[in-house]
Amino acid sequence: MIKDNRLIKVNPAYLVIFLGSDKTVNPIKITETSLRDGHQSLIATRLRTEEILPILEKMDRVGYHALEVWGGATFDACLRFLNEDPWERLRKIRRKVKNTKLQMLLRGQNLLGYKHYADDVVDTFIKKSVENGIDIIRVFDALNDTRNLETSIKAIKESGAHCQCAISYTTSKVHTIEYYVKLSKKMEELGADSICIKDMAGILTPYSAYKLVKRLKEAVSVPIELHTHSTSGIASMTYLKAVEAGVDIIDTAISPFAEGTSQPATESMVVTLSEGERAPELNISLLNEISDYFKPIKEKYRESGILNPKVMDVEPNTLTYQVPGGMLSNLLSQLKGQGALDKYEEVLSEIPRVREDLGFPPLVTPLSQMVGTQAVFNVLTGERYRIVPKEIKEYVKGLYGMPPAPISDDIKQKIIGDEKVITQRPADLLEPEIGKHSKEIGDLATSMEDVLSYILFPQVAKKFFENRLNGKAENENEDSGETVHYITVTM
Repeated sequence: MIKDNRLIKVNPAYLVIFLGSDKTVNPIKITETSLRDGHQSLIATRLRTEEILPILEKMDRVGYHALEVWGGATFDACLRFLNEDPWERLRKIRRKVKNTKLQMLLRGQNLLGYKHYADDVVDTFIKKSVENGIDIIRVFDALNDTRNLETSIKAIKESGAHCQCAISYTTSKVHTIEYYVKLSKKMEELGADSICIKDMAGILTPYSAYKLVKRLKEAVSVPIELHTHSTSGIASMTYLKAVEAGVDIIDTAISPFAEGTSQPATESMVVTLSEGERAPELNISLLNEISDYFKPIKEKYRESGILNPKVMDVEPNTLTYQVPGGMLSNLLSQLKGQGALDKYEEVLSEIPRVREDLGFPPLVTPLSQMVGTQAVFNVLTGERYRIVPKEIKEYVKGLYGMPPAPISDDIKQKIIGDEKVITQRPADLLEPEIGKHSKEIGDLATSMEDVLSYILFPQVAKKFFENRLNGKAENENEDSGETVHYITVTM
């Protein structure tokens, strides 16, 4: 409950009275995602540092468990589209936020890129992230292959940050509750300080969430967080059942950057949960002020076309085809470019078949793009696996990790022929990278952070460094508002 017995404005349409003075037992905690996943989901990660900084001191006083401010696609977008240094963004945010933990999302051995990096890069990147201000690192592997998390977990623990291991949630004949229980126990054994159920597609239904959270709370001793998306229209109900089951933390976004393919609205969830036994202890008045701040910013992106109204639509097909909302928009873009929008339903039906062929990988970056592209090729060519992207071949060869279920010999033969499939941890095949790339970029890099930026995004980072050297102002990069994906087609 809100503790001050005041009449507080929650929405211009109504007023809500919060009564009571006793401290809530085990209040639900809330991580605010608007500064990372919220704007990544709705405006293609285009929120600028100058738009973030003025509101941070208020956000710092709300009482959030954490602010998610970095990682995911923010790093790439800063360099590629905004002509900003992502490291400097983090440092500026840290200087403003003195009381609330800062959180980032990391793709395990992929870091913030789209391939595996050597252990020296992973170790150094994580330690530099913490040095520059990160408190909590949420780390996941797209395949839930814990071998791909080991280096990250070790580096996070050594840096003194909080290590949150994330389960990439999906459904299939192999992704049972017991599968997730076993996975969570392994994550705790490796050193996880908390575990997040990462439902990137918004397909975790309310009653499934209740059962899963109940079992995980019984199986492990660390806190459980739930992250979902409103894409399919059920996220708020899923959160309610998860709270009933004992989840410790939920992810929400302030209302201008909420709903659609983002998370449920922070204000709405706080008001709803304040009527229950685990009322969150957040300042409602400040939440309204923060919402008012972001409304004109959202409108600016709507008018520019970067905020596509389609991302606000409810997509029930997400539940049928297990396809994340961002993947749906990417498919539409690919098919439109090929003049094949009439094949949309056929491609949607092909995605589950490709996913089964490939051992039921969760549809999360980069696998969502890979599976979607393969489905498009299968439909447009009229012959399954006649054209196969390089990334799919590498996946089948084991270079992304171990698939959740075995890939049949027939599918392997179609995709890679008689090429060998590796069984060891993919990063074991990689030589140290920092020294080589440091020499390549030379004096354009003025810090280890610059070298790391170059390793992750060589061409984009080099262009940014050259712009910086030449005094090119921010905001001069062309920006179509479209998200870049990396798929290489080989015949």
